[in-house]
Amino acid sequence: MLFRTSDVILIAVMLSAAAFTYKTKHDAEAMMERIGKLETKIQLEKDSIDVLKADWSLFTQPGRLQKLAEAYNSELGLEVTKPQQIVNFSALGGIPFPVDKVGDLIAELGGGETDPTVTGGVRP
Repeated sequence: MLFRTSDVILIAVMLSAAAFTYKTKHDAEAMMERIGKLETKIQLEKDSIDVLKADWSLFTQPGRLQKLAEAYNSELGLEVTKPQQIVNFSALGGIPFPVDKVGDLIAELGGGETDPTVTGGVRP
């Protein structure tokens, strides 16, 4: 019982298709395992963020900060802000400051040479 050429070709095609299917299935399972590991890492990071947010809310409680400010007042030199110290920007005098004269002012104060680089933030 001899196989014809077409039979051999069809068997080779079927074996190739089976091998390709097995490889594709194996690659898909490996990718699903990798996705599962990444999802686990993401969940751990989210949990860590939640813990850090809880820590932050504990550390920034006004009562705790008040106690720390009182305990370290001599080292920090903190003072209570008076209501008269809080003003709008417009109440600061409205003195115009010529931005194009900044380089001359720096040179006048002993700042040396000015940097000729134009960044676009200040237009001459």
